[in-house]
Amino acid sequence: MNNNQILKEANRILLLEKKGISSLSKIFNKKFVMLIKKLLLTKGRVVITGIGKSGHIAKKISATLSSTGTPSFFIHPSEAGHGDLGMLKKGDCIIAFSNSGESQELNTIINYSKRFNIPLYSITSNPNSLLHKKATIGLLLNKAQEACSLRLAPTTSTSMMLVLGDAIALTLLKMKSFNIDDFKTIHPKGNIGKDLKNVSEIMHTGNKLPIIKEKTLMDKAIIIMTKKSFGCLGVISNKGNLIGIITDGDLRRKMSSDIIKKTVKFVMTKKPLTIDEGCLIGEALNIMNNKKVTSLFVCKSNKPVGIVHVHDCLRITT
Repeated sequence: MNNNQILKEANRILLLEKKGISSLSKIFNKKFVMLIKKLLLTKGRVVITGIGKSGHIAKKISATLSSTGTPSFFIHPSEAGHGDLGMLKKGDCIIAFSNSGESQELNTIINYSKRFNIPLYSITSNPNSLLHKKATIGLLLNKAQEACSLRLAPTTSTSMMLVLGDAIALTLLKMKSFNIDDFKTIHPKGNIGKDLKNVSEIMHTGNKLPIIKEKTLMDKAIIIMTKKSFGCLGVISNKGNLIGIITDGDLRRKMSSDIIKKTVKFVMTKKPLTIDEGCLIGEALNIMNNKKVTSLFVCKSNKPVGIVHVHDCLRITT
């Protein structure tokens, strides 16, 4: 097989799976809306199930639901009848993934849902299947050609299930107004958790703040600026509002033989760049890179409550 044949095969697979995924737009209809509304009203967990390749997709969708504000877990159909049905409780609902809808392993869960009146939602491509017929709401996938050259291995069908599952999970996220703070709460570890930290979690506060009043003389200001080690000094008014900043650059630009006799107001740069406590660390780092500064004051109602240095941000994000 030469290079062109390899690339031709890869593109054939891509086009078939793309065609299958594009057909999902037909599923976004009244039944899809009904399903989302039912899931929004679910007081318990959204229990996901499936067997074989559909089961692997179902596990991923369950994880996505849980991480985006919809409590969920996966139950294996083969284990369900051996005690795992005990994980189901009143208020839960079930979403079953099966391309054929006739997987025998699902029968135990189907019967249990009917016996105990647990809502059963199905995703299958077979309208005549037991799963679809017994489902409270059933979403039907178009029968798409599998990308496998043998037309046997689940490929296009599982890609369609994956995208449909993501559409369900992320539509629920939007309808629940699930926000960055919510996301951060359940993702405290790993790179996502680091990226979602606010500057309020790493900023320097209290006595560490390099601030001084506007009428202070520069001889004292230089000593404080050196001691605090941020390379800058915030200038505040009598009301405590941040009205200016003195940086190493300001000192060089305003340097004169009598600079130490002048007030900080003479040397400072007015209207300094600031951020608020809710600013993400990544956002703060981006601002510092773009503005070519190494520190940012964190203000609340124009009053400095903290300061963050570029090194503080880099320690968290790298």
